[in-house]
Amino acid sequence: MEYNQEIRVLYSDTDAYGVVWHGAYTKWFEAARVEIVERLGLKLAELEADKIIFPVVELNIRYKSSAKMNERIIINTKISEIKPLSVTFEHKVFEKETKQLRVLAHSTIVVVDSNTGKMFKRMPESLYSKFLKGLEDNKLE
Repeated sequence: MEYNQEIRVLYSDTDAYGVVWHGAYTKWFEAARVEIVERLGLKLAELEADKIIFPVVELNIRYKSSAKMNERIIINTKISEIKPLSVTFEHKVFEKETKQLRVLAHSTIVVVDSNTGKMFKRMPESLYSKFLKGLEDNKLE
């Protein structure tokens, strides 16, 4: 499963140098992960009620070129890897018109029991199968 989100870079997204502040990317990546999870049929509110949460345990961002205010960018996100305890997402940020790559990133989430604060020994099968379907959908596209 792949998700594309178009963003117009706002003044509040930029730093003193007039380029996108690095923290803005993390908010955009989270929004994309949430969208994919929900498109897979997983309702975050229901999972949270069941004491299941998805904290980010790793985030790697490589800045290729600077995005600037008023630029329209596309954030392409897809599941790139699934393991028994984690799911990794790949994020690519492009300038809409020129398709110039701005940022390449990977973020990894794990499944945690919010009652104990501990990771599951293995992701529940109901979650694993949905994330696996999302990964397999990437291969079909």
